Amino acid sequence: MRKLAVLVSFAALSALSLRAQVAEVFGGYQYLHMGNITANGQTVPGSSQGFNGWNAAGAVKLGRLFGVEGDVGGGYANVSGVGLHTYTYTGGPMLSFNVGPVRPFVHALAGGARFGESVSGVSASWNGLAVMAGGGLDVKVKKFVALRLAQVDWMYFHFGSQTIAGTPFPAFSGHNNVRISTGIVLRF
Repeated sequence: MRKLAVLVSFAALSALSLRAQVAEVFGGYQYLHMGNITANGQTVPGSSQGFNGWNAAGAVKLGRLFGVEGDVGGGYANVSGVGLHTYTYTGGPMLSFNVGPVRPFVHALAGGARFGESVSGVSASWNGLAVMAGGGLDVKVKKFVALRLAQVDWMYFHFGSQTIAGTPFPAFSGHNNVRISTGIVLRF
């Protein structure tokens, strides 16, 4: 999964050296709502959770409409004294166009995810798959600065089973997840 993120980042940086029409960097706040998870084929009631955190992305337009994007994000929550964190690192194609100062975009991203928990100095983490699809709306503020009013992404994740300190944990996944981001976009 990390190799995919590195590959997408390398492709984006390589495209920059080809003097792409537009390159941009986004940074801002994200809210991730993870719906109930599914473990062993069964939905686990009450397992939904909200995470507050950050989102950053880099994109390069390779033509008038088409581009590639790399996206990373982190979210954090505390549930009954248990610290939870989730990280995503994804990349993929994007489509965007300008309508005056407004630029809508859509993207489809795939890559990896890391989920972890920590309580009383003991921690566990899982690496898995993440897939996102969505889009957003940027509004130009200055020549090289835009405000990302909203970015909304549907997210699927899957984590494989593992054994931690002799205790087996089943594979789990989730498909009712929504990530909402907002922030600043710098264009070059």
